Amino acid sequence: MTKIAIYDSTLRDGAQAQGISYSVEDKIKIVEQLDALGIRYIEAGNPGSNPKDLEFFARVAALPLKNAKIIAFGSTCKVGVAAAADANVRSLLQAGTKAIAVFGKSWDFHVTDILRTTLEENLRMIGDTVRYLKQRGMEVVFDAEHFFDGYKANAGYAMQTLAAAADAGADCLCLCDTNGGSFPEEIFAITQAVTERFQTAVGIHCHNDGEMAVANSLAAVRAGATQVQGTINGIGERCGNANLCSIVPNLQIKLGYGCLPAESLPRLTSLARYVSEIANLAPNDKAPFVGSHAFAHKGGMHIDAVNKAPTAYEHIDPELVGNRRTILMSEVAGRSTLLATINAIDPGVKRDSPETQRIMDRLKQLEHDGYQFETAESSFELVVRKELGKYQPFFELKQFKVIVNEPSFDGANSSAMIKIRVGDMEEITAAEGDGPVNALDNAVRKALERFYPAIKEMKLTDFKVRVLDSDMASAAKVRVLIESADQHESWTTIGVSTDVINASWLALVDAIEYKLVRDRERA
Repeated sequence: MTKIAIYDSTLRDGAQAQGISYSVEDKIKIVEQLDALGIRYIEAGNPGSNPKDLEFFARVAALPLKNAKIIAFGSTCKVGVAAAADANVRSLLQAGTKAIAVFGKSWDFHVTDILRTTLEENLRMIGDTVRYLKQRGMEVVFDAEHFFDGYKANAGYAMQTLAAAADAGADCLCLCDTNGGSFPEEIFAITQAVTERFQTAVGIHCHNDGEMAVANSLAAVRAGATQVQGTINGIGERCGNANLCSIVPNLQIKLGYGCLPAESLPRLTSLARYVSEIANLAPNDKAPFVGSHAFAHKGGMHIDAVNKAPTAYEHIDPELVGNRRTILMSEVAGRSTLLATINAIDPGVKRDSPETQRIMDRLKQLEHDGYQFETAESSFELVVRKELGKYQPFFELKQFKVIVNEPSFDGANSSAMIKIRVGDMEEITAAEGDGPVNALDNAVRKALERFYPAIKEMKLTDFKVRVLDSDMASAAKVRVLIESADQHESWTTIGVSTDVINASWLALVDAIEYKLVRDRERA
């Protein structure tokens, strides 16, 4: 099995994505997760660029990493300056890592028009920098910036830049599709030309401006590259970098290359979501392999086929990458899909039972009204219980009132008053919150905790609103999704109304009642 060195740049190139700013603590947490996954190299920043990276390198040196080498990243020495006298090159050594990546120009246009120096001086800068670092015991990766554009413009000079690095002792020559505009057949042919000429290991670094970064990376490996650079979830400047969450399973599962320890691959999905959380980015539900929709099935015929043989509509077993199959509840899902949920509540209901048809009809009506249960299966379960006569409300709303005050005071700009009935008893409670929904949530919890103390364990973890009829302006229906969690699980509920507060209330009620139903069943 050919081994491929996976080189992660989430903390360096990924940090250049719009809206991302890692703290030192964020970077440490991600390093620990990448190391646990089995990543070979972690490119962690430029120690000469800012004090935060210097602090990071000091802290990461104390981590007991098992698999990864930390790489400091920087450029070749400046025009007319020897590597030994260049402050940025010296700062790479001060990072204290055992491996360093330096980038240099390989496109003659960049040398003459951007650096504004001679082609010979650029070769001197590359060779002098790599040699200086190698003489000090460093493992050196040379990133040939704009290599593919440079090769297409002047193949001879592009190869000279690689030769300058190789002759100086570089351990890897990484070919960069910096503008992200090359095609897989170009990447393959040019990478093959490089691997046939040089004995030094060859790497690939692709950007996604033409949405081919993953395909281009795979093409380079097939042409002989043995190091692949990319980022988790493909985050990066402009359109992003090559997505390691797609590259690794394609290489390892489909093509038989060794990228990660076999036991680590099932951690890929959780890592992808962890990095999204740390970076404060919404996970890409449609991401191949690791997205929540990657193995989700909605159409009735698809679901029926997957239930018989998963390979009918799944290219791999989702568990190989730590993901899971999801059967979506919708009006097109078909009886067999609904029956699985129905039978979990009442095993006696059959496919042709009148209850099944009644639930299907109710589902279609609700979806016509704007409900969608694909990501709100907890609300759908409550619908099923009501239609089967197996639902008993835990409380009854008598009335509620929400007041919004601006400016806010001590972080609370809203208050809510609520009156509920539980059995023969009534409770009136008020609470404040950061926004009307938060205030309402606080008030209903406060009112119900007297009767159901377990509600204290429950917390609201996400809140989403979508306008359904945008042409209706402020009279439009809105769909509210609320995600809740306790120590056992997380669940999502839904509410739809022309009033966002009422839609939120409907979703909140479902969230609380689902929690109480689950607790009762566990008892």
